[in-house]
Amino acid sequence: MFKILAKINKLVLPSLTKQRLDVTKAKNWQKALIAYRYYVTVRALD
Repeated sequence: MFKILAKINKLVLPSLTKQRLDVTKAKNWQKALIAYRYYVTVRALD
C-alpha cells in the first residue's frame, strides 16, 4: 500500500528539495509535507 502511495506522492506533490527549500526557513505546511513524504517513503522501503 505504501509503495503505491509513494508513487502517487511523487507524481502529485511538489518536490521541495528541487526548489532548493531551506528547511529552517520552511513554513509549517511545508514542514508537514516533508514529514509526510518522509513517513511514506520509509514505510514503502520496508
